[in-house]
Amino acid sequence: MDVVVGRVAKAHGISGELAVDVRTDSPETRFAPGSVLVAKLRDGTSRNLTVAAARNHSGRLLVRFDEVLTRDVAEVLRGTLLFGSTDDLPPTGDPDEFYDHQLEGLVAELTDGTRVGTVREIVHGPGGELLVIEREAGGEALVPFVREIVPAVDVPGGRVVLDPPEGLLDAD
Repeated sequence: MDVVVGRVAKAHGISGELAVDVRTDSPETRFAPGSVLVAKLRDGTSRNLTVAAARNHSGRLLVRFDEVLTRDVAEVLRGTLLFGSTDDLPPTGDPDEFYDHQLEGLVAELTDGTRVGTVREIVHGPGGELLVIEREAGGEALVPFVREIVPAVDVPGGRVVLDPPEGLLDAD
């Protein structure tokens, strides 16, 4: 299974370096030198890119790929999604720790079994993680991913159980 690990924001400098918005909780593994990512281009084609180097810069990663040697080539990649395989991820070793791709797509339901929606993505913010729930009734809800509000995660069963405080899931 392939999952999005980053999105190319823009070219950086003149030597083909790219500013990448990270979409993985293990960037040190995904963007390690020698790692191969699949770039899905806007024209529908794909190509493999091998990480040559990566470094943090202003909240993004600056990544150099072996196959991208000039700014012109880097500019073509603007907006491209970068995918990595889930097959090479080690087990978390903690039953209360999950990879983002394990949570995305799970049904979100209340403790009484009422379906609220589906987990669309996980946002990693400075205050902690948020589940972005695509609501059954339309729109989205941001749910703090803490045990008090998400008391159960059942990956094999395909669901997360929510016990939200009053007002958290109210429509805008």
